[in-house]
Order: sequence, then structure tokens, then C-alpha cells
Amino acid sequence: MRFSLRIFLGYFLLVALLAAYVLNLVREEVKPAMRQSAEEVLLDTANLLAAMIQPDFVAGRLDDGRFAAAMAQFALRRPQAQITDVKHERTYLRVYVTDARGIVLLDSERKAVGQDYSQWRDVVRTLRGEYGARTTLADPNNPLSTVMHVAAPIKNGDQIIGVVTVSRPNLAMQPYIERSERKLSRIVIAVILAGLIAGALFSWWLSRGITQLTDFARDVSAGKPAPVPRFIANRELTSLASALGAMRDELDGKAYIENYVHELTHELKSPLAGIRASAEILQDELAAADRLRFLQHIDAEVVRMQKIVDYLLQLASLEARHELHDAQALDLAALIRTQIEALHSQLGTRQISWTGDWEPEAPLIWGEGFLLGQAVRNILQNAIDFTQRDGKIEINILRLGNELQLNIINDGEPIPDYALGRLFERFYSLPRGNGQKSTGLGLVLTRAIVQLHGGQIRLDNHPRGVLAQLLLPLV
Repeated sequence: MRFSLRIFLGYFLLVALLAAYVLNLVREEVKPAMRQSAEEVLLDTANLLAAMIQPDFVAGRLDDGRFAAAMAQFALRRPQAQITDVKHERTYLRVYVTDARGIVLLDSERKAVGQDYSQWRDVVRTLRGEYGARTTLADPNNPLSTVMHVAAPIKNGDQIIGVVTVSRPNLAMQPYIERSERKLSRIVIAVILAGLIAGALFSWWLSRGITQLTDFARDVSAGKPAPVPRFIANRELTSLASALGAMRDELDGKAYIENYVHELTHELKSPLAGIRASAEILQDELAAADRLRFLQHIDAEVVRMQKIVDYLLQLASLEARHELHDAQALDLAALIRTQIEALHSQLGTRQISWTGDWEPEAPLIWGEGFLLGQAVRNILQNAIDFTQRDGKIEINILRLGNELQLNIINDGEPIPDYALGRLFERFYSLPRGNGQKSTGLGLVLTRAIVQLHGGQIRLDNHPRGVLAQLLLPLV
């Protein structure tokens, strides 16, 4: 299982469990909180009614007094009220009054008059001067049929002469409770979704950084000139990437120096031996023509050694770089035309023609003009060296997705099978038609330039001769 997926699943589990706990906790608190609020309202109502009943109760006119008439009118009322999204078409309040013995004297629902309520908690505690309240099931088989009762004393002076109880079924509050629970559920679900999105983004951000580090490590293992990744908002990954980059540079430096010295020593042996042999011969008496020939040989070997040193210095500089400097948008066709003009005399001397096929306004590539110009020149020079006299070089540019493909095809002998896999080795070269030996570093340098630009290069046989192909990223 991928690291990012494990992080996301762990985050999802944590958010889901926390949200479920919070939702359950809130649901458990909503119902008691609403009932406590309702109890306070019932308490105020009971005390208000106790004060209103007191004159009729003391005067003995409870059955036919003003309060009884008002209660009768109240029972007949049918309010048409829309409270939020809950419609009310009836009243739920019940009021009953008991005397000091707990006998019901008045009942707004007319079903308990004359009954002894002295054992009910609301009545007995109120008669004792305490706070009297109770919640009772109207239907023992229905847990939602609870009715809340709150009582207040009816006093004559300091003496408690009766009790008034106000009751209301909790079922009347159920629509509000359910509405609150639905709203809370939606909020919790929204929070979970927001948390999951945040978790997914965090997992993607973290895994993207790890993926960049992994790709960087793979490029380093493959010897590619990969730039050290930068992470703007993650100091730990930035520090790790810098450490990997420093380790890469140190290891590359040690291996490069060892390989560099070995290859340079091996490659310089041949021209040095030729120079030494020519110098020894020149110590003898020679004809002027022979002396000139050996001097020219020494000069050619010195020039070749100078080219080797120059190429190696440039190659070392390129291989130490991992990113472009002063890059800009470039016209590949213009680069080709510039290099063709520089090689015009060689083309004319060998009577080699060339053709170009590309769009008038081809897409631009991104890179360093000097380096890419040198890479194109090396490929063209290689094509000229291996093209037969009176031959032809064909150049075309194609767009492939986000890359430009440069194809250079020359008429000439195909590359031997044994050499195909060694063309990009240092100091490896094939004999040219003019008998001159190259440095064997031109293609190596070209590949280093192309790879620094994030491109690819390959050489292969073609029905007409040899195909050199470059892939370079667009702007």
C-alpha cells in the first residue's frame, strides 16, 4: 500500500471516529438541553398561573371564576402558527390545580377532577415547600410519550393552600429536536468532507514531495543531470533533498576524478607516443620534405591533444551542472541555419547538399543557445564526416506532444552492429573517410548538453545511412 494512501486512510479513520463521537455527544446533549429550557418556561408559567389563580382559589370560586373561564377558552383555541418549518394547529399545555390535600380541583382537560394526586412528585414536593417536577410516560409502551410536569404553590400569605401544575408532552418538542439533529448531522458531514478533502490534499502534497525525491534519487542512480528538488513549504524535505544533492555531488566527484584521470591518461598515450617517435626521428639528418612531414605530424597530434583537453574541461563543467543557466526560448530552425552557415565550406568542399523540412513558425524550445548550438553543430559535423562525397544530408523538425524532434539523416555507410552500443562512450570513435582520428568526445558532449536540457539523443542506422535524433522539450 502506498505511503500517501496509508496517511489518507489513517487521517480518514481519525476524522470519521472524531466526527462520530462529536455527533453522538451533541445528540445526547440536544434533547436534555431543550427539555431544560422547556422546564424553565413551564416553571415561569406555573408561578404566573399560581398568582392568577390565588384570588379565585381563596374566594372559593375556582370552578366558576375568571380563571376557569379563561382555561375553557384556552382549550378551544387552535393557533395557526409556523415556527421555523414546524406548523402548530393545537395547544399542548395542560393545567391542573389541587388543594392542600392533593385532590384535583380543576383540570384543563377535565379528566382528573376529584382524583388524589398527593403521591405525585410534583404535588407532594410542592406542598412540602420544595421544587416539584416530574416526567411521566403517558403510554408505558411508548418511550416518546413522556410528559413534563412542573408545579408551583398557591399561597395565602405564607401558607401553601394548593398547587398548580403545568404539563407539556415532550413529543411537542420532538420536531425541533429532530430538526436540530438533522442540521447537526449535515454540519458534521460537511466537516468530515472538508476534513477528507484537506487530508487528501495533504497526502497528495506529502506524497508529491516524496515522489520528487524518489525520481531525483533514480535520476542520480542513472547518471542523469537532475536538479535538486525544492520544497517551498516543507523544510524537512528541503533539508533531505539538499543532503541527497550534496551526497550525489561528493560521490560523483570522487568517481568522476578517478575515471577522468584513467581515461585521459589512456587517450594521451597514443599522441604522446607519436610525438616522441617523430621527435626522435627529427634528431637524425632528414630531407626537407621528410622533416616537414614529421613536424606536421607533431603539430596534428598537439592539436588533437588540445582538443581532447578542451572537450574534457567542457564536459567536466557540464556534468557538474544539474540545471540550466540563463535559459530562454529558442528557435531550433534558426540554430540549425546558423550552424549550417558555419559548416558551409566543409559542405562545399565535399560537394554535400542538404535539405530542411520544418514549419515556418515552429514551436520554440527552452534552453541555453550556446550549448544547444554546439550540440547541433556536433551532430552536423558528425553527419558531414560520415557522408559520402556528393551525398546528401536531410534535416527535419517534427512536433511530438510537448517536445520537438530533430532528425538528421546522412547518406553513408551504416554503423557496424558492434559499435551501436558504444557510440556515446568517451574516446570511442569510428574511422572517418578522410583518415583523421577524432577525439571521441563530440557525441559524449552532445549527450551531456541534451540531457541537461531534459532531452534525449539517439543514433541508429537508416535505409539511406545513419539517423541522428534529438528530442528537446518545448517552452
